Amino acid sequence: MLDPIIELPVILEEQLINNGLKVAFATLNASKSLNALSLPMIELLLPQLKLWLSNSEIAVIIIQGAGDKAFCAGGDVVSIYHDLVLKHQQNSSNTLNDDEIEDCLGVEFFTKEYELDKLIHNATKPILVWADGYVMGGGIGLVAGASHRVVTQKTIMAMPEVTIGLYPDVGASWFLNQMPQGVGLFLGLTGMTFNGFDAKFLKLADHVIDSEKIELLNKALLEVNWTTHEKHNHQLLSEVLNKQSLEPVSQSTALIKQEMETIKKVTSFDNIIDIFHAIVNESSCSQWFNQAQKKLSHGSPLSAHIIYYQLMVCQDLTVSECFEQEFNLSMRCCQFSEFTEGVRALLVDKDKKPQWFYKNIQTVESKLVDWFFTTIKRK
Repeated sequence: MLDPIIELPVILEEQLINNGLKVAFATLNASKSLNALSLPMIELLLPQLKLWLSNSEIAVIIIQGAGDKAFCAGGDVVSIYHDLVLKHQQNSSNTLNDDEIEDCLGVEFFTKEYELDKLIHNATKPILVWADGYVMGGGIGLVAGASHRVVTQKTIMAMPEVTIGLYPDVGASWFLNQMPQGVGLFLGLTGMTFNGFDAKFLKLADHVIDSEKIELLNKALLEVNWTTHEKHNHQLLSEVLNKQSLEPVSQSTALIKQEMETIKKVTSFDNIIDIFHAIVNESSCSQWFNQAQKKLSHGSPLSAHIIYYQLMVCQDLTVSECFEQEFNLSMRCCQFSEFTEGVRALLVDKDKKPQWFYKNIQTVESKLVDWFFTTIKRK
């Protein structure tokens, strides 16, 4: 992958092809932080994508990450944490009120992040995302709505928000609900990682391609005879990618497929408490499943309740409605101290010893969970 020397958070380029049309490249340029999605990145990407999508000279848009380790390892929640922790100290309580949250960094970040994600979902022009290496949280948000989502043999995906007292956002209310029975809920509750072949099986990716071929394919895309017809360009892009697609060498490559029956069984209950206990108490010799059990056990009990409720209430919503629900829920998470404590323990102090508001799944009060889904009163 490209590793630009210029210290801009996103490198934006337009490459001219032989018929006068162009291929546009947006490269997330923060390889040291595994291209974590920051507000400056979003503020560069959002207006530029709007321009490219409205420019008839741009045939295809390609979004990729700098370096060879990650496309995007998630949103920059640490910046939001530093802003929120000061407000919580001034407030000296677990919950900020609706007025106090209005000017927090989280409002601006989530507003613009979700606008960017929705723009990709709604684009009619072909958008190719190279989801190589780590693709977590906000990174999956950039991938999920693209017309051509390409993973590699190095792809590692996850929605790990339960580990920081948050919930899977960036459209996860929609795409987790599109997965086979129980899988979206399981991945949301455990924050468990999965690979590129899993992503294709779960319809979060369209192609699996050898990571080593990305640069060559980027060059090959400049040789394609693109047109001004978006539908035709979609077909041309699919044809190029189909020629390079990898298939799993064996059933063991796609891990989730092997766990389908177990996942269905442990998520078949009609309440989060029984589901939680079914997952953590399941006897399994699968290393992948055992790791998922540990992640759920160490995650926020409050987040587990919120995630279960989130996926239930969003089952029949459109993508756009899911983003509306998520924005309100994200604001509630900024108001309550669980999110800041989770970020502190995992990403700031890194002691990995979060002091969750509730110590276990049984003691979480439904009244508080319901509050997260009430509408914030905005000025």
